[in-house]
Amino acid sequence: MNEPLLRELVPAVIGVLVRRGADFAAAEDAVQDALVEAVRVWPDDTPQDPKGWLVTVAWRKFLDAARADTSRRHREVRVETEPAPGPGEAADDTLQLYFLCAHPCLTPASAVALTLRAVGGLTTRQIAQAYLVPEATMAQRISRAKRTVSDVRFNRHGDVATVLRVLYLVFNEGYSGDVDLAAEAIRLTRQLAARIDHEEVAGLLALMLLHHARRAARTGPDGRLVPLAEQDRGLWDTRLIAEGVDVLQAALVRDRLGEFQAQAAVAALHADAQTAAETDWVQIVEWYDELVRLTDNPVARLNRAVAVGEADGPRAGLAALAELDPSLPRYTAAAAYLHERDGDPVTAARLYAQAARSAPNIPERDHLTRQAARLNEQLRT
Repeated sequence: MNEPLLRELVPAVIGVLVRRGADFAAAEDAVQDALVEAVRVWPDDTPQDPKGWLVTVAWRKFLDAARADTSRRHREVRVETEPAPGPGEAADDTLQLYFLCAHPCLTPASAVALTLRAVGGLTTRQIAQAYLVPEATMAQRISRAKRTVSDVRFNRHGDVATVLRVLYLVFNEGYSGDVDLAAEAIRLTRQLAARIDHEEVAGLLALMLLHHARRAARTGPDGRLVPLAEQDRGLWDTRLIAEGVDVLQAALVRDRLGEFQAQAAVAALHADAQTAAETDWVQIVEWYDELVRLTDNPVARLNRAVAVGEADGPRAGLAALAELDPSLPRYTAAAAYLHERDGDPVTAARLYAQAARSAPNIPERDHLTRQAARLNEQLRT
């Protein structure tokens, strides 16, 4: 097979799809799928018109993906913004697809990436941000996963842990912007909890419910981001909080702690505090210690450093932060907050402005910019 020819044809085929009405990212994905098909078919049946063949197959792949996306969005429209309490409905084909894409022939990381792209509807950029890797790296990972499964039969399900990871990342993406996406993740996790008696499934469901309960308070009337400490706790959904706490407690008594249960325990402690000042930061640090022990996740270590700053003072938080990689997302924002609490507004203002330039979304960028402006104004007066 002529691989240089394939690489040469890719830009032209993408251009044809874009002219036919596909957006660039969707056209790129469709062409990648067509290339996988070419790798499978061409060695035995090389077409006389390679470009025409690729255009035809890529356009068909694009239409299939567009129809699948439309079907997914129609399912989301049927989901109410506030997920209903209690057991989930009978499992639908979406959850089944999550299990099928978590195929045993894929590594867990590749299965998660493929499922998020093919079923969850996330873009390659969104998935890369969730995994803290460059977009090009994630695009290659997804392409390799597609090639790996191109010739396998999807008659073996993946494991629960991989499906939980996908649902967690889909919820996180919705939590930072698309409410429907968060509600869909909760709906599917409810279904999974109804099917499987697993403490980490319960832990993930509790985590989602406790975070989603704060949705109405996360932004102000003007769309501004409202930090947790400043949120109107009267807007928190006490029904979802109560359900989340009940689900979490039932999981914890089984004494088989996992990372989602530990994260949910932190969320429950925040929900339990009547005011920000009453937050039990000492116990939150202890739960982050458990989470770090379970996962050694750098983001968990970052959150722990902030919690240490609340429990033991900003100097202790900055010392914990100094042990971490400064390139971590939100590292600079955390450093800015701790420096401000430590009485160093000059450093804090500079770091807030620096953090704003690398913020992952517009509301967060605007919030950090306002924090920098507030401190600079105080310094001028």
